[in-house]
Amino acid sequence: MIDIIKAIQKINPKAEVSINNNDINTVKWHNGTTPIPKADIEAQFPIVEFEMALDELRAKRNKLLADTDFHALSDQTLSPEMSAYRQALRDITEGLLTVEEVKAVVFPTKP
Repeated sequence: MIDIIKAIQKINPKAEVSINNNDINTVKWHNGTTPIPKADIEAQFPIVEFEMALDELRAKRNKLLADTDFHALSDQTLSPEMSAYRQALRDITEGLLTVEEVKAVVFPTKP
């Protein structure tokens, strides 16, 4: 589901709005915020969808990195396999340009 408020804030980061049930037809503009045409808001949906997909991917990646942080402590010797795994996780978002690419990411196998 697209976050309509995020789409609005892409256009006007200071916009003050409220929305019922994430329905674009219920946008109410507050405190003098200039209304943005519905088509302009909808034009931001692909950008917001991509950013949300990347945020979700990064959260999963960060959890996997955190799960292996103890291997990288100064009193531990990081194996080449673990080092490669952690680097692959850090590089996982490189070159992704579409939601489809983000959703098709395959995480590396933990050694």
